[in-house]
Amino acid sequence: MSTPWALGACDAAAAIRDGRLTAEELVVSCLERSDAREPEIQAWAHLDREHALDQARRADQACCAGEPLGALHGLPVGVKDIFDTEDYPTEDGTVLHAGRTPDEDAAAVTRLRTAGAVVMGKTVTTELAVYGPGKTRNPHDSTCTPGGSSSGSAAAVAAGMVPLAVGTQTNGSVIRPAAYCGVVGFKPSHGLISRHRILVQSRWLDQVGVFARSVEDAALGAEALIGYDERDPDTRRSAAPHLLATAGSEPPVPPRLGFVRTPVWEQAEQGTHEAFAELVAALGDAIEEVVLPPYFEQAHAWHRTIMEADIARSYEREYRDGREQLSTQLREIIERGNRVRAVDYNAALAEVGMLKSLLVPIFDTYDALLTPATTGEAPPGLESTGSPVFCTIWTLCGVPALSLPLMQGERGLPLVVQMVGARRDDARLLRTARWLVARLAQEDDGDERGG
Repeated sequence: MSTPWALGACDAAAAIRDGRLTAEELVVSCLERSDAREPEIQAWAHLDREHALDQARRADQACCAGEPLGALHGLPVGVKDIFDTEDYPTEDGTVLHAGRTPDEDAAAVTRLRTAGAVVMGKTVTTELAVYGPGKTRNPHDSTCTPGGSSSGSAAAVAAGMVPLAVGTQTNGSVIRPAAYCGVVGFKPSHGLISRHRILVQSRWLDQVGVFARSVEDAALGAEALIGYDERDPDTRRSAAPHLLATAGSEPPVPPRLGFVRTPVWEQAEQGTHEAFAELVAALGDAIEEVVLPPYFEQAHAWHRTIMEADIARSYEREYRDGREQLSTQLREIIERGNRVRAVDYNAALAEVGMLKSLLVPIFDTYDALLTPATTGEAPPGLESTGSPVFCTIWTLCGVPALSLPLMQGERGLPLVVQMVGARRDDARLLRTARWLVARLAQEDDGDERGG
């Protein structure tokens, strides 16, 4: 295989299991790809070639010894630099944590290693995983933002440096960078993946996600991460969903899709409006428009109340001891959060339950909802990470969401569909997403033959 770095996660894992590829060959190829793209993209916060190769060689030794192989055996994975790693620094995108060296892995990193993954390195995060941009640039156009806060993870996958990466989302930090970088981003339901020893912003909003090149690859990565952890109070004892097997299966009946504009539709660019009109027309009877109940018009305000108050609490020490080292934007968020009244914070939390209940009958009717992932293509400039407004409702409600790079904008950059499913129905969402990708591919093939 002359270009192992170009393999998706499922194909690379199968090649390693079958003996057609070694972990070392794959990691060498990904390192060479990183050497070629990193000077422009700058996706890595910490990358140690010899350490990555040592992990790969040990993975190959396990293969030769006939040891049981995990689902991610030998696959290099990028890990957002807010996940604690005992063998790499974890600096959280801030000089205030420079040189921080944890003595224990985050629970999600432990699961990656147990599944056989090679922790290739730590990917760039925005400042404390909020809005202050890091050094990463968009692989499609280095003058544009890659999104945030999981900037490096999305860019590393998009640039071919790794087949999988992990990140987090408190507002739009998985779906938005995945969309801008043109990869599949999957944020499973809140509480499916442990957040133990991951930088905390908000217990109620923080969620772990994965970046990949296909729906099946995202399912493979997420399945390895899911499980109960007594150290995360929002995980629970339950049978793990079979994400990969379900994602690869055919729906028993054609899925029913709903198109949702959401209350922030006017913030989407004209090109986004036109692209979704074409998509809805192409899907015909398979989709119909759904209008969210008026109650959702306050969802963004409730999310902001919860997030900013929790950020103020979580970053109290950083603000107290190093506020001059924080960006102006983060200082202002913390200061607003400090002014949130307890009664308003608790009221916002209480409203989330009503929002979740209002989604139940919608998902009883529809297999998935389609909505924009972002307002449009990746914005020019590196001063911001773009708007997360089309992710906010789904993060607040803790439902699974998936970015699908199905379209292209006027500037030639990815324009992405966000697909949303019912809470804890992640496997069906993935299956529906794969069906949609296949359906649109068939229509494109038909158009090409007809033309």
